[in-house]
Amino acid sequence: MSIVLKGVMQSPVTPLHDDFSPDYETFEKLIDFHVRTGATAISWPHHKAESHNFTMPQRKALAEVAIKAVNKRVPVSIHVSALAVEDSFDLAKHAQAAGADAIIAITPYFWKYSPESIYNYFVALGTSIDLPMIAYNSPSYLDGIEFTSELTTRLLERLPNLIAMKEASFDSEKFFEILKAAKKVRPDFSMIAGVEYLLPSISLGGAGSYSSAGAICPYLCVQLYEACINNQWDKARELQYKLAQLWSLFRDQYPSSLKGGMVIMGRPVGPTSAPLPTASPERIKFIEKNLIELGIVDTEPHGW
Repeated sequence: MSIVLKGVMQSPVTPLHDDFSPDYETFEKLIDFHVRTGATAISWPHHKAESHNFTMPQRKALAEVAIKAVNKRVPVSIHVSALAVEDSFDLAKHAQAAGADAIIAITPYFWKYSPESIYNYFVALGTSIDLPMIAYNSPSYLDGIEFTSELTTRLLERLPNLIAMKEASFDSEKFFEILKAAKKVRPDFSMIAGVEYLLPSISLGGAGSYSSAGAICPYLCVQLYEACINNQWDKARELQYKLAQLWSLFRDQYPSSLKGGMVIMGRPVGPTSAPLPTASPERIKFIEKNLIELGIVDTEPHGW
């Protein structure tokens, strides 16, 4: 059951055909690209992968492509959260049967659940499979519903397979309090930043990040991680400033801006599912201008 989660882990976008159906062939190429350019783990489908827009058969098929493409080179976790709780349990069982190394799950969608309801949900999900489980905390997406240090402690005491958390609150105080509580129960617990804010998270004891900018500039992301773990703080600060500018660029019209940036880098992955916008030619030119000014175009890999 033991897997190591640290470093720059990739949560890929989902390539689509013009009719918005999954492009399985390009998805396989994208997964392979991420592993070859330094990803220490693959986790799919996070929200930027447009997970809510796929049918359950499509999500299962794409999960199988990801697992096969990685071919055990790095750990693969499958995000199983869905609007229907029954679908989450079904996706978790499928992930285990398909050969995933772990599952990841966010707090249930939309309603304002109590901490006890969240606890009961994660206990039921975590005990339904034999895989390691990663919790996903993103209160900004879920109207303030979140993990607390107290809830995390209770879950760790109940679930031996709860090994990590993706913490996407962008709140250093919450990040630290949850990590401090988790380490008391499980010293090898991994706290993973939601995007590349590695400088503040690693300095607090974080293990790495689920990358967004890695679709555009994987080398820069790895350089930042290595600077942090080697205590090269001046270099890390400079790289973090650059990645913060990139995140500001991509989060506007997310994830279409990210997909637009991939066009510039020679890795087109098709449109973004409606009603989300697809990056317009004007938006792509704007992104390209910023990538050139940041020195990304000349220093990062082009094509697959």
